[in-house]
Amino acid sequence: MSMRTLLIALSIAGLSFGAQAADVTIGYITGIDPTKLAQAEGSYEKAIGEKIDWRRFDSGPSVVAALASGDLQIGNLGSSPLAAAASRNVPLVTFIVTAQIKGSEALVVRDGSGINGPQDLIGKTIATPFVSTSHYSLLGALKHWNLTPQQVKVVNLSPAQITAAWKRGDIDGAFTWSPALGEIRKTGKILADAGQVSEWGAPTFEVWVARKDFADKHPEIVAQFAKVSLDAIADYNAHQAAWTADSEQVQKIAKLTGANAQDIPELLHGAHFPSAAEQKSPQLLGGGTTKDIARTALFLKDQGKIESVLADYSPYVSDKFLPE
Repeated sequence: MSMRTLLIALSIAGLSFGAQAADVTIGYITGIDPTKLAQAEGSYEKAIGEKIDWRRFDSGPSVVAALASGDLQIGNLGSSPLAAAASRNVPLVTFIVTAQIKGSEALVVRDGSGINGPQDLIGKTIATPFVSTSHYSLLGALKHWNLTPQQVKVVNLSPAQITAAWKRGDIDGAFTWSPALGEIRKTGKILADAGQVSEWGAPTFEVWVARKDFADKHPEIVAQFAKVSLDAIADYNAHQAAWTADSEQVQKIAKLTGANAQDIPELLHGAHFPSAAEQKSPQLLGGGTTKDIARTALFLKDQGKIESVLADYSPYVSDKFLPE
């Protein structure tokens, strides 16, 4: 057999000389956090040494669907879709908490809608992406205000659809994130944000997850991904003042996410990005994140958004990919 024939035979058999490359397809949503800079600058590719196929999604549930089908190996999503996915036994592992959401997601009501306080929401049309962190925050806010989702007309729209519906005058308000949040705020006012709802007992956060089979087969890739993410977070936390609207960092994030650069510094201030030490703590991957997922799942079940909850969510969270 000639060398050429041998190479063709090996390639047909799916073999290659040296280590087999890992196909890495990663899904992300457009929430604003420092890992978006690492993504924009190609830092993940440099660390992993593989080409990454990045895919943008409108909301967490669509990331979950792509992870469940095997189209993605790693994904970026919020705590509410994560809790729903884990409750349905989608084989995921949370390996880093990128953001604890505060002012970067909010309920905005339209100027002229007649909504001046929570009771004015009765009978009004409020949009949010269903089973997203914003949806969870909206339900938490309504519960705090002693309103039922039946008293308010809550409709399921993606952030892009929210922006369009707002411009048409089809909705009275929306609970969402950037870039939609930055757009609708121009002609509306904030009634509550995720930080306030967190204090009322419904915290939300964003995570990076990996498919369990991929994490088991390529733990080094997941660990490198976590390290790049934490380095980006550490850089932002150390130099927040330098991340101005006209800074290179913010301009790159704006280009990647479609958010307005003028809005990004404020959106970054509207979340807390946990350091490597915080990730390992009992408050986060050391136990707290598991409890928060369980509490979120219970709330979603009470609201009729999922059918059942698990006795234990700890298999869906791991601190073993964090840097030593």
